[in-house]
Amino acid sequence: MKDQNALAYINMFAVLKDLEKLCEFDERAKELASPAKPVSISFNVGNGPQATLSFENGKCTMTEGLGGQIKLKLASPEAFNQMIDGVKNPLPYGGFTKLKFLMNDFKELTDIMNRYLRADETSLKDRKFFEKSTTMMFYLIASALSAIGNNDELGKLSASKIPDGSIAMEIAGGPCAEIVVKGGHMTTICQKAKNPRAYMIFGDFDTARGLFDGTVESMSALAVGKIVMKGYIPMIDNLNRILSRVAVYLA
Repeated sequence: MKDQNALAYINMFAVLKDLEKLCEFDERAKELASPAKPVSISFNVGNGPQATLSFENGKCTMTEGLGGQIKLKLASPEAFNQMIDGVKNPLPYGGFTKLKFLMNDFKELTDIMNRYLRADETSLKDRKFFEKSTTMMFYLIASALSAIGNNDELGKLSASKIPDGSIAMEIAGGPCAEIVVKGGHMTTICQKAKNPRAYMIFGDFDTARGLFDGTVESMSALAVGKIVMKGYIPMIDNLNRILSRVAVYLA
């Protein structure tokens, strides 16, 4: 069962946050994130998450809180989730002179992101596209882990059992993330972990993709060394319980 508030945090701090990574390696996304003057969009969700996306010099940056030029109001987490699904429009209450960017450039950015996150089989036959798509999914899932651990009831229970410290999550030779836990609160940092207590390493892009898509069974991959889990295993065990909740929300 999906909790709408938890889903709103996933949509904000995992789905929309993935635009940061998109603008790092997709050339068209970089162009769209290079307006003549910097543009920022704030999402104000009633009784839910608040964040601002800023676009400047080919980069996208997300920060918590409001303050953007374009101000969008969503009455509730449910309304925000419907906006992400494309079935409800937000209510602008500021930045009206910048709405062209919102309606054109930002929409195209999210369309490009969806092509990577919901890639078809034909597109995935291109190896470069396959690795970019898998990288986008990796960062989405890494960020979703913290959103679920902090906001989903079952996720919070598992997070409360993770000892303080950090967990390294990575695809060998590819993207890396650090899951930092302190007092049961989880934070995802999209960088290589500096001093982790535990590791979850996918052996290659194909293994990671298979696990993300559900075509590879994790225990089988562990048995043949395609996944490495080491360090303080109780951290990994509880992280895996939260990982099982990711599929509930992102399926």
